[in-house]
Amino acid sequence: MKEFNLTQKLSAEFLGTMWLVFGGCGSAVLAAAFPQVGIGLLGVSFAFGLSVLTMAYAVGHVSGGHFNPAVTVGCFAAGRIPAKDIIPYVIAQLAGAVVGAGILFVIASGKAGFSLSGGFASNGYADHSPGSYTLVAALVTEVVMTFFFLIVILGATDARAPQGFAPIAIGLALTLIHLVSIPVTNTSVNPARSTGPALFVGGWAIKQLWLFWIAPLVGAAVAGVAHRLLVNEAKEEAAVEPALARTVTP
Repeated sequence: MKEFNLTQKLSAEFLGTMWLVFGGCGSAVLAAAFPQVGIGLLGVSFAFGLSVLTMAYAVGHVSGGHFNPAVTVGCFAAGRIPAKDIIPYVIAQLAGAVVGAGILFVIASGKAGFSLSGGFASNGYADHSPGSYTLVAALVTEVVMTFFFLIVILGATDARAPQGFAPIAIGLALTLIHLVSIPVTNTSVNPARSTGPALFVGGWAIKQLWLFWIAPLVGAAVAGVAHRLLVNEAKEEAAVEPALARTVTP
């Protein structure tokens, strides 16, 4: 089968990240509190999960379906991608996130009374945390949530995992992550997702953006190393077992 070229891969990352930001953040900005029929926290959580699930099936086979700088870093740490792919992937993801947020802004600003003071689904801590959680609580939440997100991604996409179901596991994992952490940080686990809305909000959102880069990248890198150790251990055990079998076979 012919390998996809870099332009195709970057286009897939752009589209996937754009859909993630528009679909996930759009559900929070446009539909979460809509009178009488708002989807609330549960609906927003599923919107983020469904955005990743749908694009993983649509273009994941082209680029690997990262749609997230933290996932790209985690995949590198796990030995899945070369270092040369990191910067191009991240640029494509950031471009997709900004375009997705821009489309959302155009739509949201079409309603009388719209204001960016509502946060525009930006991530934050302390006074800008939905539940007023501290910086430390936000930092721990983002590191831990991203760590487990990458553990699910790397495990579900392993060659020995059940084939064809990875997007479902990944989408549901992101849904669960949002169900837990929206009250704490509005849930990032994705620096691109955080950057898109923050550029439109400016001010506090830009000042607090550092945490939503550092924490997800750290959590993802640690998960990538942990997965590599697990995989290497499994390979070593698989290599030992046949040797033992040959020893005891008459």
